[in-house]
Amino acid sequence: MAKKSILAAIFLIFIGIIFGIVLVSNFQFGVLQGFAGDQQAKLGAQSQIDNPDYKALSKAFIDVSKSISPTVVSITVTTKEKKGTQDLRDFFHFFGPQDRLPEMPTIEGGSGFIISPDGYIMTNNHVIRDADEKKIEVKFSDGRTERAKIIGTDPTTDLAVIKVDRKDLPTAPLGNSDDLEIGEMVVAIGNPLGLQGTVTAGIVSAIGRSIDILREAGGLGIENFIQTDAAINPGNSGGPLVNLKGEVIGINSAIATTNRFYQGYGFAIPVNLAKAVAEDIIKTGKVRRAYVGIGMNPVTQAMAKALGMDKPEGAIIQKIDADSPAESADLKEGDVILAVDGKEVKAPNDVQALIARMRPGDVVIFKIFRDRKKIEKKITLKQREDTAIAADDTRQNPSMDKDEKDESSMKSLTFDNLGLTVRQMTSEEKKKSAIENGVIVSEVKPYSEAFNNMIRANDVILEADKRELNSPKDLKEVIDKHKPGDAILFRIKKSDGIGFYAVQIPSE
Repeated sequence: MAKKSILAAIFLIFIGIIFGIVLVSNFQFGVLQGFAGDQQAKLGAQSQIDNPDYKALSKAFIDVSKSISPTVVSITVTTKEKKGTQDLRDFFHFFGPQDRLPEMPTIEGGSGFIISPDGYIMTNNHVIRDADEKKIEVKFSDGRTERAKIIGTDPTTDLAVIKVDRKDLPTAPLGNSDDLEIGEMVVAIGNPLGLQGTVTAGIVSAIGRSIDILREAGGLGIENFIQTDAAINPGNSGGPLVNLKGEVIGINSAIATTNRFYQGYGFAIPVNLAKAVAEDIIKTGKVRRAYVGIGMNPVTQAMAKALGMDKPEGAIIQKIDADSPAESADLKEGDVILAVDGKEVKAPNDVQALIARMRPGDVVIFKIFRDRKKIEKKITLKQREDTAIAADDTRQNPSMDKDEKDESSMKSLTFDNLGLTVRQMTSEEKKKSAIENGVIVSEVKPYSEAFNNMIRANDVILEADKRELNSPKDLKEVIDKHKPGDAILFRIKKSDGIGFYAVQIPSE
């Protein structure tokens, strides 16, 4: 009996061991199966969202990339020897080639895109401006390389056209940058940091930007940039900015940065301006630049109030060149340009960009605000001569003898509410400044109304509310006619020319 009990116990223990082994092996097998893809042991969950808009948007980016990438090229240049240094304090920068300025030739790079099947390529002037013309190499998306020659450049817009000896090339469609809207999604394609064929996306964050980067153009730089947050870096320069229809609407040209790499915003030249430049360069090797013959400034709030405008808008004409189209069309200093050929003007660079797309001989219509009325003027454009505009220098006071100093110091007035002190000009000062009337600003209080509206010591106030000034007393009579909250329009001679400025009399 005892033997049977022992055998039964051993049997049960054996059965238990076998059962345990089976359980353990099944558990391990299940875990391994789960990681191998067993349908019963999947990680994560299946998405319940089927969004056709997402699919369409994603496909749009894919289609744009496939369509435009074959037209984008990498440009490598061997530079001529150059010397000097770049001011590292600058905030806005071109971004390809790099801004190194060694004392020996260097190899640098940028981007471009094909604009005709027979080999014409658009890029930035600053990409190829220092190039040895025999050492410009273009690499295509298919991996082939070709030597290119420079057809023409335009420093005033930072554009250039080069050409390779190839046929039947894929060509980028060119869109209409006038139709571009803030918030529109765009794609930048190029070769940033040596990474060929890079595609980034973002939105148009602003249009009509002027960032004062085209200084080398002798003061004639035409800036009307598209601002975007699509990531662009050194090497993107000259590459296309493309809308979701697959059309080039801009040429990437500059970035806002403190370290010369992407920090949020890039700037592209509108393609409508680029088309006009490219057509001229391909046809003649240079740009036939039309001009009106005016100097302009933005309209400030105080200026708008002084002129009787409802709001600050347009560009105020500061000067009229002699024998210019503007003079022939009877434009006047103090006129405010509101529109050019029906296109709204928000700032002076809008006028520059619109005129830059036109040709000498074209007729344009300016919508003008003058004497509290809106009028139209028809202007026939002329060709700009390739001459630099020299600025006269009236910042430093001409020397005076003691008697003149004593005389002028006795005839000065301070306007505390404006933070402004003016004095009588001497005959010698008028002679050396080539003016017949005016009062000289002897002191401006920092952060006063005058200071905040760009009036500075040594400026000469020629007119106030269109009345010529011959003494500080004349200015006082004009100011005394106004009450707090009114604005006064000044015509002022500065070191870089004559223009209009305005101040608003502070409330008591």
